[in-house]
Amino acid sequence: MAELPPETVVDGRYRLIGRIGSGGMADVYRAEDTHLGREVALKVLHSRFAQDTHFVERFRREASAAAGLQHPNVVSVFDRGRHGDTYYIAMEYLRGRTLKQVIDADAPLPEDAAIDYAIQMLRAAGPAHARGIVHRDFKPHNAILSDDGRLKVTDFGIARAGVSDITETGSIMGTAQYLSPEQAQGQPVGPPSDLYSIGVILHEMLTGRVPFDGDSAVAIAMQHVTEQPPPLASVRPDASPALGAVLARALAKEPERRFANAEEFITALEEARGVTEGVTARYPAVVPAPLPLPEPEPGPLAEERRRSWWPVALLLLGLALLIGFLLLRPDQAPVPDVVGDQLAQARAELDSAGFGVDVVRVRDKAPEGEVVDQKPGGGDRAAEGTVVELEVSQGPGQRSIPPVEGLRSDRAVKRLNRAGFKVDLDELPSSKVRKGHAIRTAPDTGTREEVGSRVRLFVSSGPRAIRVPDVVGLSRASAESRLQEEGFDVVVEERESDQPAGEVLDQDPDAGTEVDEGSRVTITISKPEAKAQVPRVVGMASADAQASLRSAGFAVAVVERTVAEQSQDGIVTSQRPAGGQEVRKGATVRIVVGRYTEPPVEPEPPPVDP
Repeated sequence: MAELPPETVVDGRYRLIGRIGSGGMADVYRAEDTHLGREVALKVLHSRFAQDTHFVERFRREASAAAGLQHPNVVSVFDRGRHGDTYYIAMEYLRGRTLKQVIDADAPLPEDAAIDYAIQMLRAAGPAHARGIVHRDFKPHNAILSDDGRLKVTDFGIARAGVSDITETGSIMGTAQYLSPEQAQGQPVGPPSDLYSIGVILHEMLTGRVPFDGDSAVAIAMQHVTEQPPPLASVRPDASPALGAVLARALAKEPERRFANAEEFITALEEARGVTEGVTARYPAVVPAPLPLPEPEPGPLAEERRRSWWPVALLLLGLALLIGFLLLRPDQAPVPDVVGDQLAQARAELDSAGFGVDVVRVRDKAPEGEVVDQKPGGGDRAAEGTVVELEVSQGPGQRSIPPVEGLRSDRAVKRLNRAGFKVDLDELPSSKVRKGHAIRTAPDTGTREEVGSRVRLFVSSGPRAIRVPDVVGLSRASAESRLQEEGFDVVVEERESDQPAGEVLDQDPDAGTEVDEGSRVTITISKPEAKAQVPRVVGMASADAQASLRSAGFAVAVVERTVAEQSQDGIVTSQRPAGGQEVRKGATVRIVVGRYTEPPVEPEPPPVDP
């Protein structure tokens, strides 16, 4: 994505005013949050990195790390999201200069000013280290001085919380001039690495130059590992020896020889400030003036007077301390009640009221990002600048959707409920799953979803009722294809016919009948009639003729006719069809069989009398 022009509206909310900076990973724009009516700084990831999951995760982690570090010395992150083919982070917009610009213009800085800026950076680092987050890229370019003199640290782009596989072993992340020796060697880093980088920045503020510099990043990194930094007195002879000792400890090569934590570093700087000659503290402490005491008198009377004076002195001292406290106590204001608000809204409300924010993520049934508790509570009075601890819901967590396919619907619902999901029922016709039983879920089985989210359960309403189409007269292939496309199971039977082979002669159920999807439809198709040659049986005995015809596949009809000759008795005298003709097998052949009957004997005439 090229540079975004002014007036572009990002994610339907942030109207760009103009670009204010560019880095290796992202461009930074000044923008107006049209929802809340305030100016923000919008960091937009370069599109060439948006397709790289490594950089997207690193960018996302910057937002998550910074959002969890609400502190007066850390730039607040309000929102993150996606625009087009890339990603953005919306953060607090500060008017002022970077510490690098201040150094370039004014260095070497007065010791008190340098100490003050270093302490503010350490105050940003301390809470981060307590939460297991290492910044890894402290440099003056990442520190912004607002118009009121407050320093805020930004750009947690390569911060890392706990153990991560995003940074590969042996890789060097950070800016070469401010690298710790362990970073330069690609070794694991921790809070001492950030303290070393802040020591480098302190050296640059006091002297106007970094302790190590060179023609390449590799050359500078090697100096961090192998060379000792120049003593502060050799570069700035007027520097306080106490401050030089603090700086030498911060820049020790071995992490264990540096300060144990940011608080110890701050204490050392405050002590060095106290012994710096000719410099007045930026925020001098107000101490009540000592009360004058009478000169001691010898003897028992003096002792008695001393004993009577102490209660009065203590009372006056307590009164002075009370007056000092009341005079110095910061103004207090009611803390806004933000329980139930989304984090971005709560942060904006507290920020506008003058309070800082520290976010603690907790598991809760409330939606992710909602504030579920706060300390101090809503309505409590607290000093301006007090950090309000917000407990923010991470949601109830995720679980896998259990398998329910084939279960009766009530059992499937119970199983999903026990897993922590709410269920929406939908019916689908199915010829494979019994009516009232679960077909599937959406999202699918095994998908991890937030506990309490809704899952759609599809339950079988049984097979769909459909009409049987008319396929009589179609070819077998066409009839089968049409029936199967409409969801029927097809059974084929054959019957001899004089119709074209393969033509559908009949179907069961009949066309137009409503049946369940997947039901069986039987079609009867035509097959050619088988033919055979009729045996010649004329002249054969009736029994032999019948046997011959039946053996050839024909039925036999026998007709008897009287014959005049005894030799024709029981003999086939004719057949129909005639022998040698091609006739359909199974057809009836009619044979005529002779039946001889002896003629009656005529009686002899009676004798004639002579």
